Amino acid sequence: MSNDAVYAAGLLSRALDPATQPPEIQTFLQVEMNLLRDRIAPGMRVLDVGSGTGRHLLLLGERLGLGIGVDYEQSYVAEAHRLVGDRPIHFLVGDATAMPLKGTFDLAICVTNTWGTMKEKDGVLREMRRLAPRPGTRLLSLYSPESVPARREWYRRLGHTVSGETAEYLETEGGFRSEHFSEMRIRKLVGDCTVSPLTDIAFLVTF
Repeated sequence: MSNDAVYAAGLLSRALDPATQPPEIQTFLQVEMNLLRDRIAPGMRVLDVGSGTGRHLLLLGERLGLGIGVDYEQSYVAEAHRLVGDRPIHFLVGDATAMPLKGTFDLAICVTNTWGTMKEKDGVLREMRRLAPRPGTRLLSLYSPESVPARREWYRRLGHTVSGETAEYLETEGGFRSEHFSEMRIRKLVGDCTVSPLTDIAFLVTF
């Protein structure tokens, strides 16, 4: 089973249930959200790449001038639409390597290690640079190797016991693959960027 199939089966919704999350994961998710609140000023135009069910944009909605979320999974986009209300947020089904968007954004984000589950990483970075062209306005949050024990437990609780581990990824019996990154590997893949710790188990990458 591919990552696409695992997500289509509802993994994300279960993963966002705090009852499934080890303490290290809960802390990471909260710190990540706090960082976005600090970074996003009122009236900003924000693009969320791999937006899932829209959690980040929905929580930030009151301060956004415009929020656009793009995800390939139709059921997640439909759920996000259901929750929008009258906030200036829109969700689209689309390919993160060829997003059906024109214009530019003040900030482009691809967070919660979403980039670490994507196959065509270069294509995603290229699109983020196209749509948020100013350096320093694109953000990734990525798991570090120190995240492995917490993620093993998290995936086990989600019914996806880890069956394979390398220096770069975990793979579960259900076919889900999630990567982790050293600072050296991040710089090799992303190019010119700033890498800083985001809790003990993740990095924030600004490029």
